[in-house]
Amino acid sequence: MSEIKLSIDYEQYEEGIKMKDLLEELANKPEGAELTSLIIGDWGGSYENDSSEIVETLTRLKDRFPRLRKLFIGDMGFEECEVSWIMQSNLSPLLTAYPELESFTIKGSTGLELEPAKHAKLQELAIICGGLGKHVLASISQADFPKLKKLELYLGVDQYGFDGGLSDVLAVIEPGKFPELTYLGLKNSEIEDDIAIALADAPILDQLHTLDLSLGTLTDKGAEALLNSAKVQNLKFLNLSYHYMSDNMMNRWANAGIEVDTSEQQDADDEEDYRYPLLTE
Repeated sequence: MSEIKLSIDYEQYEEGIKMKDLLEELANKPEGAELTSLIIGDWGGSYENDSSEIVETLTRLKDRFPRLRKLFIGDMGFEECEVSWIMQSNLSPLLTAYPELESFTIKGSTGLELEPAKHAKLQELAIICGGLGKHVLASISQADFPKLKKLELYLGVDQYGFDGGLSDVLAVIEPGKFPELTYLGLKNSEIEDDIAIALADAPILDQLHTLDLSLGTLTDKGAEALLNSAKVQNLKFLNLSYHYMSDNMMNRWANAGIEVDTSEQQDADDEEDYRYPLLTE
């Protein structure tokens, strides 16, 4: 497997170097033809320049990267650009350009679109952000991803882009939507309790081996519904790490007879206003 990460630092950005130049340079090297995994980090001024030029360039160069199977757009830390500042664009042309793509990861949701969301072979889709817009959730709920095995969505908070509600989230997991899905992550959410309660007896659990509700504001309220669910008992793994559950609830999970991660307990304050998902700004 050949993996390459391209990133532009501040000095390069000030010198006028652009990500499209780095991509074209890579395309002209022998490594381009063998590349299976491409990671795009900071493309230079990512807080003011969106990813559309990257989309255009990668689409134009699609025949130069015939073995590309994994693509990550926006892999940057907060010291480079806060996740809520990353300017994305409509990334769906990349799905069309790379029909053999198997894994697609996106970081940042400002300006993000996935329309149309369609790919015959995509197995993994992850969107990492501080707030996912309901229009993106709607695109995913209407998507044609017949081979999708892993769906990981950071839902976030309304202040940073989550403008939907529980119904928008649940539309993504309607029965028959993704027949091969085995890993579902609806995480980093300010409505994690509501999601947990709704999922506790949802049909989607029958096909999953992993349910990931980590990084959000889960409390004993949502955990109780999960703990009492026969469908949850059949999971191979339940990820509840970074949560607001009590010591008592954690003890109950320890004796629940299933593999569950309850690490990173936060202060279980009674004040809901003081509970935050891990990744917001």
